[in-house]
Amino acid sequence: MALGDDVDVSDANGRADKGARAARKAKPDENSNRPSREEAMDAVRTLLAWAGDDPSREGLLDTPKRVVDAYTEWFSGYGADPRAELQRTFEDVSGYDDIVMLRDIQVQSHCEHHVAPFLGTAHVAYMPRNRVVGISKIARVVEIFAKRLQTQETMTAQIAQAICDALEPRGVAVYIDAVHQCMSTRGVRHPDVSTITTRFTGVFKDSAELRERFLRLAQGAGGR
Repeated sequence: MALGDDVDVSDANGRADKGARAARKAKPDENSNRPSREEAMDAVRTLLAWAGDDPSREGLLDTPKRVVDAYTEWFSGYGADPRAELQRTFEDVSGYDDIVMLRDIQVQSHCEHHVAPFLGTAHVAYMPRNRVVGISKIARVVEIFAKRLQTQETMTAQIAQAICDALEPRGVAVYIDAVHQCMSTRGVRHPDVSTITTRFTGVFKDSAELRERFLRLAQGAGGR
């Protein structure tokens, strides 16, 4: 799939810089005015009634509890700090100076506009300068940002910036391909349309050859 001359899709709507700034923020203030669990369950009951059903009927009695439990899991990224995941690095890499890439990282996130899921895969690479990080930590960073209300463009920029800040690599590349339920189950209802966003920094942004190499590796994932 050709992405055209503009390889940084996330810059197209101006969200990348906003996402990069958000990636630098510490995790949310745990002392903020967060509603209680009971208040959250009451809100679910209100939505059930607004939808036209009876929250007190047998089949829905435990639904508020289940929804709040699901939200706790789906949005657990608010209580996690991606910087902490990337703190432990390793400098003894025996001179390795080529791409470090993780392909097919599962993305399960929710659109901040409709709170509808968007599902897909992320491919993340960096070019180390003098240190590397455990590969599972890269996947964990993707997961942390995915488990928040998001736009795909912002999430793409946040992942790249977090790796840049922590590792100071020669460059970072991020490619996300996802299907948005807010588009496939409502509105225009096109279930087979996927959205691709990319973010390139450093040598990946400066070198067309390196970008193309990364994109070939990303677009060849899943079929090996």
